[in-house]
Amino acid sequence: QVQLVESGGGLVQAGGSLRLSCATSGSIFSSDVMGWYRQAPGKQRELVASITKNGGTFYGDSLKGRFAISGDNAKNTWSLQMNSLKPEDTAVYYCNLRRPQWSGVYWGQGTQVTVSS
Repeated sequence: QVQLVESGGGLVQAGGSLRLSCATSGSIFSSDVMGWYRQAPGKQRELVASITKNGGTFYGDSLKGRFAISGDNAKNTWSLQMNSLKPEDTAVYYCNLRRPQWSGVYWGQGTQVTVSS
């Protein structure tokens, strides 16, 4: 069973920064895609960013430039650096692992990010 444990999050003023990290209980496979999603109240969960084991990245609309995803394969972790935060970034952030080899999709427990104006 794949387990994801998130850390980071919290309350920050607009313009501030936060860093989220996610650790998986096992090794990262070569075909895995690691990512971050977020869900604001009353809205659908949306992709924030994703990264492959070889470092390929993808960002959701309008987030590249403020957010940066990175991975540490040796530690089986990936992180999301969030800069210039805005109140509209307030949401629960979930780390995600997609494992095509097992046809599996795994989620962290979610961490609250609140940006005050």
